[in-house]
Amino acid sequence: MANARPRSNDVTVGNRDVALLKSATIGRGPISDVAVDGDTVVTANFGDDSVAVLGADTLALRGGVVAGQPTAVSIVGDRAFAAVSSASYDALVVIDTASGEVVGEFPLSFNVTAIATSTDGKRVYAGRAGEEGVDVAVVDVHAERVGTIFIAKDADATIDALCLDATGRRLYVGVSDSRSSRLLTVDVETARVRGALEIGAPIRGVALGMDSTAYVLTSDIVDGGVLYVVDLVANQITADVSVAAAPTQLVLSADGARAYVVDYDHVAVVDVEHRTVVAEVSVGARPSAIALGGERLVVADYDGGVTTYTVAARAPMLYAPFDAAALPAPRELEPAV
Repeated sequence: MANARPRSNDVTVGNRDVALLKSATIGRGPISDVAVDGDTVVTANFGDDSVAVLGADTLALRGGVVAGQPTAVSIVGDRAFAAVSSASYDALVVIDTASGEVVGEFPLSFNVTAIATSTDGKRVYAGRAGEEGVDVAVVDVHAERVGTIFIAKDADATIDALCLDATGRRLYVGVSDSRSSRLLTVDVETARVRGALEIGAPIRGVALGMDSTAYVLTSDIVDGGVLYVVDLVANQITADVSVAAAPTQLVLSADGARAYVVDYDHVAVVDVEHRTVVAEVSVGARPSAIALGGERLVVADYDGGVTTYTVAARAPMLYAPFDAAALPAPRELEPAV
């Protein structure tokens, strides 16, 4: 596998909250997905059926494997997980990011369209589309078992996004078909769908924010790209904002203050609180995938390049602000008798 090399493409940033770190061409063709954790970046290179492991600081190539056409990747610690497909089989492969070698493989029926991983890396959830509907394969990596959560029987349905909550008990599934789309809430322990919310346009991404809030990204010809704010407790849409023309992917900052949306020729930076686009980031090529690890934003593109940025995090509020003028005047105490 060829070494990554510095890029000659123009990289521009339209906001001081985003600062360029590094840009390099991986040289393995178009990238379909990207993931980051700590000092490691993993790319799914569907042009040459490979998965590349990079150093996050330098974007230098550490290793990689050829394992069928990869459609989605995730990473937790020293393990990367890639959904791969070929003419003869579909599978989830486990890659040791230190050695760059495949250390596990789980054959799966049907094509995987989205994956989500538990925070400890013990479980991987893979959304699949089959002839009779869609389901989620639950891969127990340590026990080497695969279970199934049945989602819908619609023949033309697809799972466009998966998002697991911090407790690992709720899986949020974005399902689209020829008629509409919906956000489903799945109880992981019982493997049952506990809630459904009609969205409308095809779903392109789902992210979980603060205070039981979800953000659902949609895209269609009529309305373009819309980011919906969903109250998960009330199971209803509370707000929406137009964010892009033809978006394909969404990530949310850890503090929930910024959403980053992959559009046709740039990445849109959205101020979630004020519900407005505050910046656009261009990597000099059509962006294809995005990932966020801490304050490091990683953007992959169809030219086979990877660009990293540092993104400003909102300072944590240690004490709630108060208005001293609003406090009652101190009472004068009566002298003791």
